[in-house]
Amino acid sequence: MSTILFEVSGNLAKITLNRPEKYNSFNQEMAFEFHKKLDECAADDNIRAIYISGNGKAFCAGQDLAEAIDPEGPGLEFIVTKHYNPIISRLRKIEKPIIAAINGVAAGAGANIALACDIVVASTSASFIQAFSKIGLIPDSAGTFFLPRLIGMQKASALMMLGDKVSAEEAERIGMIYKVFSDEDFEASSLKIANKLAAMPTKGLGLTKRLLNQSYHHTLDQQLEQEGIIQTEAGQTYDYEEGVKAFLEKRKPEFKGR
Repeated sequence: MSTILFEVSGNLAKITLNRPEKYNSFNQEMAFEFHKKLDECAADDNIRAIYISGNGKAFCAGQDLAEAIDPEGPGLEFIVTKHYNPIISRLRKIEKPIIAAINGVAAGAGANIALACDIVVASTSASFIQAFSKIGLIPDSAGTFFLPRLIGMQKASALMMLGDKVSAEEAERIGMIYKVFSDEDFEASSLKIANKLAAMPTKGLGLTKRLLNQSYHHTLDQQLEQEGIIQTEAGQTYDYEEGVKAFLEKRKPEFKGR
């Protein structure tokens, strides 16, 4: 059975973590298959948005610890640098919107992979936990980078050190995620957002993502300069021309993602 389920519907790619019996915890096979599917999404111009979720009761429980402690296994350094770091790098560098749909628990690396996506939505029964401190490890998968920027240093420090579970509603309240939907409406509502993104001006969304990435290390003046440069690039796209025409003609635009 494949550890990753992959489907393209229209302009939307759906990636489903598929080790439900292990709460979709990552092993080497699943990590490398995830890399491959993200690369396929990046290379295919027909794909204009990416939707990531989990099969079964969990989104992702993080690392499969049986593999991590296996003396014949890859070892922690390899797991972090070759499994997770490339995932986070891909999620941020793909200039297409990526939505993480958290259908259940997102723990450890699973939580931090979700937070590296562009938009995170969750079902009411979902939860987030920085589980690393419970086994004497540090938060990896860019958790120490994204979480303090989302919710502040004090809150992030406490969640990482104490390992408290955060409900979906609390995650939304503190700005960790975008929105929560009822369990009954979750799939339909999250896919509605993903399909909306897939029909939007992809180049403009991708350039927005590029600027957000740059904002982490730019001064205000550097960011203003980049906004001028990248706005000019956005203004040369088909979708900008179509968007302006549609506005002036008082009709719905038909973006093509180029």
